[in-house]
Amino acid sequence: MPDIIRRHDNGNRPILNHDPRMASVHFNLVRLAPGEVFETALPRHESIVAVLSGTVDITVDGESFAAVGRRADIWSGPADSVYAPVGSAIRIVAKAGAGAAPAEVAIGGGVSTERHAAFRIPPEEVAMVDVGSLGTHSHRRIFHILGQNGQGRTGRLLVSELYADDGCWNGYPPHRHDTDVSGPGGVQQTAHDELYHFRYDPPTGFGAQLIYEDSGEPQAFLTRDGDTFTVDRGYHPTVTSPGHRAYIFTVMVGKTERGLVQYFDPAHAHLMDRIPGIQAMREKFR
Repeated sequence: MPDIIRRHDNGNRPILNHDPRMASVHFNLVRLAPGEVFETALPRHESIVAVLSGTVDITVDGESFAAVGRRADIWSGPADSVYAPVGSAIRIVAKAGAGAAPAEVAIGGGVSTERHAAFRIPPEEVAMVDVGSLGTHSHRRIFHILGQNGQGRTGRLLVSELYADDGCWNGYPPHRHDTDVSGPGGVQQTAHDELYHFRYDPPTGFGAQLIYEDSGEPQAFLTRDGDTFTVDRGYHPTVTSPGHRAYIFTVMVGKTERGLVQYFDPAHAHLMDRIPGIQAMREKFR
């Protein structure tokens, strides 16, 4: 059973009240006025501190990363981010002074028993993959903040930003990643918990998050600007309303493996060759 969490306040506290099923994933949205300070420590989670808008100074266990954040909003280019290891003390200070703007920072984490060094991921090191097409109503771009660039440097955390064109589907063809499955051909599916944070442009936009399994009742949820959704099982495609483009901040953590292997619904196998970029997308997550 998935969770959907609606949030309309600006308090600096975790959006998701974790239940045992989704304790592997952490997400917090931090909004800071110029000069304001936010401090936290995640004793069980490694994390990505991604600047959604504005500019901040970030300190991780005393190591300073100055002037992180180069965009005015999430629609203005790739994110500038910092990786923070398990148990580290994180301090975020919003830029102050004349003309300084408020800052918004997303902290996405995954449970890990490994401890690595902190490092910065500037926008030019964010890998992008283009998936789908307008003709198939499936066009989206995925910017991997922490993907292949984290191999050997992090645990099992994956963080990305997805941009879907108006009226388009993503997570499509429908796929799942809730069980570790291997066969004669190798790994066929990996178990990854996942969290989505939705935004729309304009913010009056909305979408739908669908969940279904091979048996049982399917589920459908309305997604609005600012909603956060977690999923730990089933096929889970999403769709965006026409006239709006969608943004999804995505946090995934593997239960046993770092690399993600999606299992696509065999009922829609005929779409795999019709939608461009599917194989490139799969390779970027490994």
